[in-house]
Amino acid sequence: MSDDEQAGGAADDAPGRRDEGRSSDSDGKKAGDDRGRGREDGKGRDGKKGRGDRRTGDERSRDDDRDEDDDEKSAEDEDDDEAAEKERERERERAAGRFKERTRDPLADEQGEEGSTDLAAAARTRRATRQLFDVRRDLISFAHSRLQSAHIGDNINLLLGSRHPGAGMRSGPVPEEELRRLRRVHVEPQGYVRLRNALRARRLLVLGAAPGTGRTSTALSLLDEVTQRPADAADAAGPRVLRVDPEGGPRQLARTLDGGEEEVRRGTGYLLEPSLARPGALPPDEMDLDELAAALDRREAFAVIVVAVGSAANPLLAGRYGMLCPPVPTEELLATRLRERLEDRTAGAGEDGTTPAELAARAQALAEREEVRDAVGLKDLRPAEAELLASLLAGHVLGDVSYEELLSGCRSLAAGQAHEWFAGVDRALTASPAGTERPDGGAGRSDTATLFHPVAFRIALAVLGGASYSAVATAAHLLTWELSVQSDPDHTPARPLFCDDPEADRALSRAEVVDGEVEVDGHDVPARLIWYRGSALPSAVLTELWDRHFPVRAPVVRWLRLLADDPRPQVWMRAAVAAGELCARDFDHGYTELVRPLAEADAFRRRIFAATTMDQAAGHDSHRGTVHKLVGDWSKHGSDPLRWTAAMALGYGNAAATTDDTLDALARIGVRDDGEQSAIASLNVVRLLTLPDAAEVLERVGEWTHHKREPYQELGLATSVRLALNTVEEVLMDDPDSPLGDRGDWPMALALAATRPELVPRMADLLWTALNTARSKDVAMDALEQLLRSAVRKSGAEWTRPGLAALLPALTTEEHDRRRLDWLLRRMMNDPEKPLSDARARDLWWLAVAPEEGRRRVGARRERTREEGIHG
Repeated sequence: MSDDEQAGGAADDAPGRRDEGRSSDSDGKKAGDDRGRGREDGKGRDGKKGRGDRRTGDERSRDDDRDEDDDEKSAEDEDDDEAAEKERERERERAAGRFKERTRDPLADEQGEEGSTDLAAAARTRRATRQLFDVRRDLISFAHSRLQSAHIGDNINLLLGSRHPGAGMRSGPVPEEELRRLRRVHVEPQGYVRLRNALRARRLLVLGAAPGTGRTSTALSLLDEVTQRPADAADAAGPRVLRVDPEGGPRQLARTLDGGEEEVRRGTGYLLEPSLARPGALPPDEMDLDELAAALDRREAFAVIVVAVGSAANPLLAGRYGMLCPPVPTEELLATRLRERLEDRTAGAGEDGTTPAELAARAQALAEREEVRDAVGLKDLRPAEAELLASLLAGHVLGDVSYEELLSGCRSLAAGQAHEWFAGVDRALTASPAGTERPDGGAGRSDTATLFHPVAFRIALAVLGGASYSAVATAAHLLTWELSVQSDPDHTPARPLFCDDPEADRALSRAEVVDGEVEVDGHDVPARLIWYRGSALPSAVLTELWDRHFPVRAPVVRWLRLLADDPRPQVWMRAAVAAGELCARDFDHGYTELVRPLAEADAFRRRIFAATTMDQAAGHDSHRGTVHKLVGDWSKHGSDPLRWTAAMALGYGNAAATTDDTLDALARIGVRDDGEQSAIASLNVVRLLTLPDAAEVLERVGEWTHHKREPYQELGLATSVRLALNTVEEVLMDDPDSPLGDRGDWPMALALAATRPELVPRMADLLWTALNTARSKDVAMDALEQLLRSAVRKSGAEWTRPGLAALLPALTTEEHDRRRLDWLLRRMMNDPEKPLSDARARDLWWLAVAPEEGRRRVGARRERTREEGIHG
């Protein structure tokens, strides 16, 4: 529409009726009539010429022959022109078809049964997973920040670790001094009174809890209370509480109690800690427990059997003597340990005038500091961990431990837990020869799968934390198989089908299950999600696994390759991020065994896995330069799969030193072999637009569209179209504070137009070029239609309208542009499947028709370049 039409009757010309579209048919018909009349006039002139001819017969014959030759030559020329025009038309169609291939989804045509890769779901999974790993510091230095021991002041000698020095004691009396200290510092868990009443009533208690949760301290505290003797008792000098060697079990203890030996005293408490995780170990049955309870009653004695929760202990805990021991609240536990550590201060003020109460308050405030909490990285502290943290806090407020030593010691808490989980897991298996008789009479090692399942679950949780419980459990069973085969390759591991215990898995792995959602084919569905109860545990587990247990690397690598083929983004993307953390531990091994084979794979998902792994490794300063060189070599000299993988890695924005280098590498990939991989290259150029250097990216794309070589032009045009085709959530954005974060389903062009208005002129110029270039105009027009349809949602709520209000005026600054928009809106209104309503069409029209001063501010459209004219 002209400006005059807008001033006078623009509303009449706006797309209000679907049958009033402009057409050039009348102009073509008029031109055809003129051409027809010209041809008739020519014939008439030739007739007049024939009636006045006075030439001789021979001359007329020669002239007639020349006329016939000229007519034949003219007909041949016309045929040649028509054939050339048809050939040019076919070439234009082929060019348009080639360009359509350049703008297809490069991840949607994966061969085989795997299907396409959902990049948006993978992006969301990656953002959630990266929060589990701290890439702000070099992971190499993290492993060496473990404080092994410290001497604090004159009274506190600290050995950092999760085990007490006496943890290995198997039998013997418990000293009264230990019981007195236990009475002073023990914090009762919830339900402690119920446990004590049950012990007094039944004489026997089977106490179940995860190792390290204070279950032994609770058992000793219970036995200390129920075995209190009067001061004038005849046997008051004897031991009241004894630890019993668990080898004999309850049956041996019952025989000892009924044997009448002199050393067996009445009213004694017995503590047993049988290990049910050893291969071939069988839990006592109910009859054994009944026999022991009767013997205890005859001797007026008490016994507590402490077992670890799990499938082996479930029958015991489900019986009449079994009860669960809940953990102690962290706040009370830490406060008690702090009070104990500061008891050596006098009741009055110290030399600096600080009272013990003030020191305790300062230590508590220090524990609540965000940096200290991040260094600890555990939601719940176990007794040994609380004792260690209290020692560090007390040492710092007393001036004996520096702040750096405090943080280093705090980081050792999670590392110590991981070390305890994996230390000597298969020691019993390796000590037993392969041909040893099984308890059931069979040959070979037994119960490897049962033994490895807890550690496999912890590894799976470190890799897939935040995924659904079913996904983690399935991955844990796959890893259990790999570990079992690696440990005993001569025998097929047997895994019982009905032995899983979710409660035991959570307790033994310090995990928690919460209600949440997972994405299934773009739709959120309810699910039970599982996490570690502590942000430091995933890194600690992977560090312990990779640095201390080299034989386990082979089965873990095979397992990660299996996860790379999983179709669920919540699985394969989380595994890719975790693989990057493992590569940061030992890049040579990770690159050789995992990254390079996957980068050269045929499946696109495997290549994206390798690209994500490289990007995660590049997040660490120690490996960033190496990743830059490797990806640069792939882009220059790599095979087709390696260049494809390099493009995906470059799209993250970390695989090259600068944005300029990243765009150079993507251009090399996109124009090589006549643009064979321009689709994946242009996709990753669009991914870079979420970075702060978006203006530089758009400027480079504009340079490509003006390039004299056609592959560069097609790369620039394909990128321009992808601005309208790709949504924000598909570009793997990392910054959670980005203004684009709440516009995940917006097309990139409109999201940038709404949040960064300074980019609108560049984007409008790129889209205008694509719309006015012959080979790209059809795809660009379809993309523009998608932009227009995204203005409002199906419900009528506003969607991308602010972005369209910013972009459309800059895209329609000329009369020709407005006529094209008018034609497109009318086509959308006449669409038989998704007709656009009159009201929405008018609204979109007025969004584009900005005031005259607004168009002058945007600036006039530039003229076409010579290359665009030639190749257009």
